[in-house]
Amino acid sequence: MDNVLNGAHGCLAEEQYVPPADPVTLQRLEWFKDQKLALMMHWGAYSQLGIVESWAMSDQDSDWSRDGVDWDVDSQAFKRQYVDLNKSFNPVRFEPDKWADAAKDGGFKYLIFTTKHHDGFCMWDTKFTDYKITNRDCPFSVSKRADVVSNVFEAFRRRKLGIAAYFSKADWNVPYYWAKGQFKGEFTSRGPSYVPEEKPELWEKFVRFTHDQVMELVTDYGRIDILWFDGGWVRRDNGQDIRIEELMEKARRVQPWLLSADRTVGGVCENYITPEQSVPAAPIFVPWESCVSMGRGFAYSYDDDYKPAKQLLRLLIDICAKGGNLALNVAPQPDGRLPGPALTRMAEMGAWLKQYGDAVYGTRVCPPYTANGFAFTQKAEENKVFAFWLNDDPAVTGAVIPYTDKKVKSVVNMTTGETLPFETVEGGVAVNIGRPAPCEAYGGEAVAEVFALSV
Repeated sequence: MDNVLNGAHGCLAEEQYVPPADPVTLQRLEWFKDQKLALMMHWGAYSQLGIVESWAMSDQDSDWSRDGVDWDVDSQAFKRQYVDLNKSFNPVRFEPDKWADAAKDGGFKYLIFTTKHHDGFCMWDTKFTDYKITNRDCPFSVSKRADVVSNVFEAFRRRKLGIAAYFSKADWNVPYYWAKGQFKGEFTSRGPSYVPEEKPELWEKFVRFTHDQVMELVTDYGRIDILWFDGGWVRRDNGQDIRIEELMEKARRVQPWLLSADRTVGGVCENYITPEQSVPAAPIFVPWESCVSMGRGFAYSYDDDYKPAKQLLRLLIDICAKGGNLALNVAPQPDGRLPGPALTRMAEMGAWLKQYGDAVYGTRVCPPYTANGFAFTQKAEENKVFAFWLNDDPAVTGAVIPYTDKKVKSVVNMTTGETLPFETVEGGVAVNIGRPAPCEAYGGEAVAEVFALSV
């Protein structure tokens, strides 16, 4: 991730959104809005350190990204050690089918996987750099699963899950971006080590390198639903024009259905916006996806704390009520397994979604969105409205569901399947609020009482 907030929600402002004109892209955005829950995965050689991904390579960001490690070397030696992490990366317990099974059972509908983060280490067998997991200086290169991207994508596709390829537009390893001898005093920062306008031939090499890698993924790695571009400072108005519109045009000749998330940049290649570690205070009426980590950060941490299932599910409910998707990040361990606590949370979420998923997947926003302890979604074509009761006070046994848009014909408690008596009153529909028993399958706590209203 960029780890940089841009605007109130860490993303492009809603009023700056440029709706796509292409009918295929518009149709695919409806598919995107149906999915609701993505599994995001940040994984690379950096997982061995248990610190934030990539950012420690940037001296500009050293004050926070090298936190928690007692380095006894200077910054230049540290950066050399970081680059050499590929020589010890050997995730011998990497079993992508287990990842995909956990995602499917957890109710996730699509994957966002880091093919390459800002440090430039590639998790696929690219032809355009040797800084990759399949190169012979990486011990995992001898594994039959060495091409991680290919194996992960194939495993998730077999479970009918969508694929988003995370790709950093910045690359701090390739010599066309951080060119040797170009940084003053070798102090590294996020951007290129030179001014692209002053060295157009060098910048053109970087642009060609970027296009070649993306087209390699699009051409050789099966169906991809979304190209998820990170590194928002790599943009035309910042003097770093990689000609992304041209790139997407080429990519869509191969895969016409591709969505593009050129995050925090805007324009025709940001088909949906991406708040980071935050949720908007009110509904957003353009396509969006909130990227939130299950633990403290996006990279694997040895002593991470994972949010409880109830908190994660209520986060999902809040996001759905405001019209978005949740991209929930789970970082694999350096040995290739998913952390045990994360697997538990995923299973708990899946158990809850098996019962209440009809109120989540394929829904759209519904006034009043969130009000009086309720959150709302709807399936207008089915004449269904869903009301999530989020009040934890066991003394409350009755409430008015504050829905007034249409006449309510019936109210069903989705926990029991019971059709409830109700009364239309001023401000909504009065019902008795049942209290479902805490369920061990999703963390031992009742998440929400959910009502299905026929309208």
